[in-house]
Amino acid sequence: MKGVLLVNLGSPDTPEPKDVKVYLEEFLMDPRVVDLPKPLRTLLVKGIILNTRPKRSAKAYKKIWWKEGSPLIVLSERLQAAVQKMVSVPVALGMRYGNPSLHHGIKILADQGVDEILLIPLYPQFAMATTETIVVLAEALRDKHFPQVNFTVLPSFYNHKDYVRVLSDSIQESLQGKSWEHLIFSYHGVPERHIRKSDITKSHCKMDGKCCSTPSPAHQFCYRHQCVATTEAVAEYLELKPEQYTTTFQSRLGLDPWLQPYTDKTVAKMAKQGTKKMAIVTPAFVSDCLETLEEIGMEAVEDFEEKGGEHLHVIPCINDRSDWVKVLSRWIDQWALQEKETADA
Repeated sequence: MKGVLLVNLGSPDTPEPKDVKVYLEEFLMDPRVVDLPKPLRTLLVKGIILNTRPKRSAKAYKKIWWKEGSPLIVLSERLQAAVQKMVSVPVALGMRYGNPSLHHGIKILADQGVDEILLIPLYPQFAMATTETIVVLAEALRDKHFPQVNFTVLPSFYNHKDYVRVLSDSIQESLQGKSWEHLIFSYHGVPERHIRKSDITKSHCKMDGKCCSTPSPAHQFCYRHQCVATTEAVAEYLELKPEQYTTTFQSRLGLDPWLQPYTDKTVAKMAKQGTKKMAIVTPAFVSDCLETLEEIGMEAVEDFEEKGGEHLHVIPCINDRSDWVKVLSRWIDQWALQEKETADA
């Protein structure tokens, strides 16, 4: 029997510091997020970060928390429910960190007799700190608890025409009737070393601005290339001119070099240079969350206006848009049909 598991990042159970600390510990102790040797990772995370950051992060979470709960969880649940109504196979939801856990999602499906799971990481672009860590944990849980289950992983869909269309339409609809001078595509940042670690050729990624546009097998797992490709595909769909948009990266942590240009510095710079009305979209996220609602929707907006800008239009994530639900459902139906045809053959 076949089933689907949608997987998103996750969230603290509540915006209180104690729950935020539990969540951050699970998140930051993941070796594919903070990729230091375990003794150094433990010292950094448990010895430094968890002593200061939970209170600060809790304040941020409280700003964006909904009555129903964490926006990311609520929006993910809405997406799961909407997709379930459109497909014939069971659809469950799991989070890489926090609740409902990945183990919980797999168990829901396994308890229904599902032994073939389509794993859908809700990330358009591949990264070792997102897609890879989901797959690694899912396989570990399978080996330990669900030996009867087999996984098929939905490939990164950053350049799939249906996803590009949904994202582009969401941008166009959000900006309908609004005046804007420049559009920023802000992706979640990762350390540059993550890009090099994901380079299967071990030689292609140079971080020189050219390797992302030079064809290579490395692009299959190159987050930076896939972000740039997402921007270019949307720009082509919307018929944007090169001077009308910029690709940037947000949410850096620590002192190591992260992907550039940085979103916050770009927003401030453009405001200082005279841009009055700007728009920003966050295509690394399917669901609105702390990074989109607080970091962009509040901090970036405030910074833009303080530096001389008049208005920063924040474009929502695609969340549970009906066209996105239809696309996901169609991908699921195609997988289920393909699997059935293979079994019949």
